Amino acid sequence: MSERRSALNLSALLAAVDAAPPIAAAEVIGAALAESLAAREISFLIADFSGRALVRLSHVSRSDAKGALARERTERVPLVGTPQGQALAKQKVEVLAENGGAWLFAPVSSRGEAVGVLELWLDEQPDEQTIASVAGAAHALAYIVIANRRFTDLFDWGQRSVPLSLEAEIQHRLLPGSYTCEAGQFTLAGWLEPAGDVAGDTFDFSLERDILHLSMTDAMGHTLQAALLATVLVGALRNARRRGVGLAEQARLAYEALSGYAPSYVFVTGQLVRVDLSSGTARMINAGHPPPIRVRDGRAEEISLHADPPFALPMTRDYRAKLA
Repeated sequence: MSERRSALNLSALLAAVDAAPPIAAAEVIGAALAESLAAREISFLIADFSGRALVRLSHVSRSDAKGALARERTERVPLVGTPQGQALAKQKVEVLAENGGAWLFAPVSSRGEAVGVLELWLDEQPDEQTIASVAGAAHALAYIVIANRRFTDLFDWGQRSVPLSLEAEIQHRLLPGSYTCEAGQFTLAGWLEPAGDVAGDTFDFSLERDILHLSMTDAMGHTLQAALLATVLVGALRNARRRGVGLAEQARLAYEALSGYAPSYVFVTGQLVRVDLSSGTARMINAGHPPPIRVRDGRAEEISLHADPPFALPMTRDYRAKLA
């Protein structure tokens, strides 16, 4: 039976991460768990862009983790039908007893963003304190990955089980830093499919104290031009939003920016939303986009919403925000 050496010290752990190169963040976590919990075969699996699998990005193995306890490590682990996928879906540590010990699978997530899964082996069945320590380490790892992926392509590389086209590369740079946000009053999530071949579709959000800003846009076509149109529009919307102007003015400024760049025969559809979190109401602008769908009590219904022409078409410059 293994013997734990010390309690997991998150402050010391973060200090060790800061002292290590950005690409070594997961290995530092693994080494700390090996030291404090006598854990073996520690891996970090990152969620890939397909939304269907995890990719084993790093691995730390203690020298005595051999023989029957070591199991074959695959590079790609499906989310469906695996304990790793269950941990990510349920957002809690999954424990799988085996040969007197146990595999632990902990969700690596922050505010609902499913970064990946921390996987490790213990020689004995874990108690509640051990499970809590692993859960805490996995939560810390989420923040560490989010902070360190600014400095390296390693985490982006791990997410690419399918190659990205040039258009998709540009498009993914337009998306928010996190595709998910849990903030007490709401849960927000977005995704693009197919992940490797998108060109004109974007979504964006920003949270103030009592206001949630959302946008969803679709540039005409699936070529490099569509990605460039989306770049101009998203940049203009963010610029206007950060200037603090109202929803209709955001749309007008974005229209002017796109009209000054785009050829006369192209356009971008979109929806801009401003949610008042204190009242639970929303004002929306629909620029030639399909109407939104509202789901309540298991029933989906289309919201009747006035549609202005798409961005860049010369029909209007005056957009109207409607209460939805």
